[in-house]
Amino acid sequence: MTVEVERSDRHVMEVTNGLAAEFSGVLARPVVSEAVLDARRDLEGQIVPEALSEMLHQLARHRLGNLSTARKASVG
Repeated sequence: MTVEVERSDRHVMEVTNGLAAEFSGVLARPVVSEAVLDARRDLEGQIVPEALSEMLHQLARHRLGNLSTARKASVG
């Protein structure tokens, strides 16, 4: 289901691809995809459509950074 939604939305697909590459080796792609989809749902109706891609990237990247830091702290 996640993959179908990801592929149906150009913004989600582009942001997921970029962040999956950025967090490669740190977070699995399904984790990245879920964070992007969650951010997309949170932003829906909150911002102008022209800003969606940038805001989606920023919000998902912020959340993934926090998740990555939390995981490192729990391992260390």
